[in-house]
Amino acid sequence: MPLNRRTFLGRSAAAGAGVAIAGGAAVPAQALEHGAGHGHGHGRPPKRYSFTVMGTTDLHGNVFNWDYFTDKEFDDKARNDVGLAKISTLVNRVREEKGRGNTLLIDAGDTIQGTQLSYYYAKIDPITAKHGPVHPMAQAMNAIGYDAAALGNHEFNYGIPVLRKFEEQCRFPLLGANALDAKTLRPAFPPYVIKRLRTPHGRDVRVAVLGLTNPGIAIWDKVNVQGKMTFPGLEEQAAKWVPKLRSMGADVVIVSAHSGSSGTSSYGDQLPHIENAAGLVAEQVPGIDAILVGHAHSEIAEYRVTNKETGKDVVLSEPLKWGQRLTLFDFDLVWERGRWSVEKVGAQVLNSNTVDEDPKITGLLVDEHRKVVSYVNQVIGTSTAAMTTVDAPWRDEPLIDLINHVQTETVRAGLAGGEWAALPLLSQASCFSRTAGIPAGEVTIKDAAGLYPFENTLEARLLTGAQIKDYLEYSARYYVRTAAGAPVDTSKLTNADNIPDYNYDVVSGLTYDIDIAQPTGSRIVNLSFEGKSLDPAARFVLAVNNYRASGGGNFPHVAGAQQLWANPDEIRNTIITWVQAEKTVDPARFASVDWKLTRDGTPVF
Repeated sequence: MPLNRRTFLGRSAAAGAGVAIAGGAAVPAQALEHGAGHGHGHGRPPKRYSFTVMGTTDLHGNVFNWDYFTDKEFDDKARNDVGLAKISTLVNRVREEKGRGNTLLIDAGDTIQGTQLSYYYAKIDPITAKHGPVHPMAQAMNAIGYDAAALGNHEFNYGIPVLRKFEEQCRFPLLGANALDAKTLRPAFPPYVIKRLRTPHGRDVRVAVLGLTNPGIAIWDKVNVQGKMTFPGLEEQAAKWVPKLRSMGADVVIVSAHSGSSGTSSYGDQLPHIENAAGLVAEQVPGIDAILVGHAHSEIAEYRVTNKETGKDVVLSEPLKWGQRLTLFDFDLVWERGRWSVEKVGAQVLNSNTVDEDPKITGLLVDEHRKVVSYVNQVIGTSTAAMTTVDAPWRDEPLIDLINHVQTETVRAGLAGGEWAALPLLSQASCFSRTAGIPAGEVTIKDAAGLYPFENTLEARLLTGAQIKDYLEYSARYYVRTAAGAPVDTSKLTNADNIPDYNYDVVSGLTYDIDIAQPTGSRIVNLSFEGKSLDPAARFVLAVNNYRASGGGNFPHVAGAQQLWANPDEIRNTIITWVQAEKTVDPARFASVDWKLTRDGTPVF
């Protein structure tokens, strides 16, 4: 039976031992036997039992192998496929091979945000409406038969009411041991679930799944959670709950953690706790057998961390995002001294591009899929020219100018008539996708939305000229240092130190050069405002997305800067609305070359 949240909270999760034991005995099935005996005595081999835990993470609203921003089958250079329909086929195969009763299926979070499918059922035809629809991700995950899912940070993007409705629609618990009610400091969601697997030996195996989410939620979704929920560190909460699970009779403890394994944070001092703490949890908290890792969008088939206290290995695995991979944790148990103990754990990942979509899942959601395809193909305007982001990581391209133009106009209107209206206005934007584009002729919702695939909202912050220069210097770390006269290969020019494209900002309203022959921190030259060198003391309004304003990417100054204005609507919607209002997208109105790459004063391109 799924855990009833009201019952759970009413009986106090913080104190609650057996309260969160959910999911009764699994369907009896043949165990994978390594011995035929029934005990240690008289030379008989020990009792053994094997089972498999399957895991996904960072599904981000992907059910179909479909890209709603291009309106065609998903494809990338590595020929990956995406979506729960593909995962379902893999899951069915594993269950058939192992016996369904010898398997569990869990997820590590970031489920209900990321595609136009998930956006549509949060905003356009919201699940929170009276007699509203069931979320496609809930429908698909219920049909596949998930046993539990950890909360991801993006679960909170649409606000707590949407998340609670999604939780209500799921026939499995959403786990978050470190998502606490701000007033009572008790878990706001079930911390764990315990599943029983029936063995042929008379003694069930109790498998505990502890869910941990990302403490960055407190910053990234501050507007949705402030005063309602608080998010302490993963290590702290794991150290609290793992001993409890063991004392309750858990034979195996698995952590589903929406947190990367690297032990780092990409937000500097903005985050009170480590963002990517899964490896630290494994190292510092005794009693964990395996961790399903999420959040980092990396592929880690198997990664072993030695626990400092016990000296035992903890096996970590992170399947690739969007349903591109399925992790398998294979557990071998042995009956010793009156209980089951873990003898061996291994992990691997299966590639979803090796199978077809499960027609049960695609058939279940074909109507929802068609609705969203129809929605994204609505024509909202026309463009006088084709524009693309293919070269945007190293050139000032009109499409990025369009984002900045819309943001500038929106903030200007928001500040009109107020005390900040007279200050000069700048805007930041990133190349979120190198495949975004607007064609000449008809412009659809999917074209405009493809410029901004994230649910970021818009703010205005107050910065000085000196702070803006620091901001640009920090952004320019993105380029690999390339000596004057050396050949330039654009495939190797960007993403220095693994900085992602979305953490490279250009700023409109200024002109500047980036000298990539210089070391980081000394690259911004000829920085000017209205034809004059930038005054370090001058004050500027910066139109900035809420991710950056809340510390995302750890850019200097902006997170601590005074907020002058904020808009609750997504920037993506603001762009769509702008195109609808203008009817014509004409680059002549907004495109200009304000920045360029140079080496010793000579342009690179």
